[in-house]
Parts: sequence; C-alpha cells; structure tokens
Amino acid sequence: MSQSLEELQEFHWMMDMLQSVDVGIVVLDRNCNIQIWNGFMESHSGLLPSDVRDKSLFELFPHIDQNWFKQKTKPVFELKSRAFLTWEQRPYLFKFANYRPITGSESFMYQNITLSPLVSATGKVDFISMMIYDMTDVAVGKKQLESLQVLMSEAQERSQRS
Repeated sequence: MSQSLEELQEFHWMMDMLQSVDVGIVVLDRNCNIQIWNGFMESHSGLLPSDVRDKSLFELFPHIDQNWFKQKTKPVFELKSRAFLTWEQRPYLFKFANYRPITGSESFMYQNITLSPLVSATGKVDFISMMIYDMTDVAVGKKQLESLQVLMSEAQERSQRS
C-alpha cells in the first residue's frame, strides 16, 4: 500500500473517531468563529457542521457572555496554555437539554470544558479546541449528597435538642 493511501486511511479513521466520540469537540478561530463541530455537538444542538462553520459562536449561542468567554480564551491564544471551565463555576456553556434517563431530574446538561491551544507548525496559535464533557451524572450525584448531608445535619440537631 502506498504511503499516501495509508495516510488517507489514517486520516479517515481519525475523523470518524472525532465524529463519534461521546465528547463535544469544537475548534474556534481567534474571532470565535466555529471551524469544527463534531457529532456530539450536532446531536445535542440540532445544528449541522455546515450550519455553524465560519459562524460566530456568539451569534449562534447569544446566551454565552462574549466578554467573559474571550477573557477565558485569551491565555489559551496568547500563552499557549490550557484553560478549564467547570460545572461548579458555571453549570454549562451550551444550554443543551439533559437526555440521560437516570439523571432526568435536571433539565439541562452540566458541562466541564477544556480549552486547548492548537499550535501550528510555525508555533503560532490561530485556533483553539474546546472539549465539552457531560458532567450531569456527577453534578446530580454531588447535589444529592449535599442534600442528604443537610437532612442528616438537621436530624442530628433535632435529636440533640430533644
């Protein structure tokens, strides 16, 4: 098999993997225009990659605070360092419905987000990737645990008073 055919096959299965992984993958340019939108994002947003390519993240998702988000991406572009957004700080970036039957008590998907620089061969960062992880099960579990701890504390206080 020729070298270029092997490279093409490798590229094909890598793209297939990016489309089918259970994590959202979005690539943004410096103006926050969407360049890549994988299958996870398509299925949760209802938007096809062709619907979002080269469009502004903020026009498509006006609920995202542009100034806040750009502050989060600045060190990724400028310092070539990762940035993290956790569901504890902000429950979600994309307000996707919760489709998990076990955690149906929540109406939206809790998310953790990793912002990573995509460094070119010249060492410049013109694009960043966002990986969006569904943390709904973890968030619901933590909220239930905290609620149980409050109930136990209240019961303990009542038993000490009597």
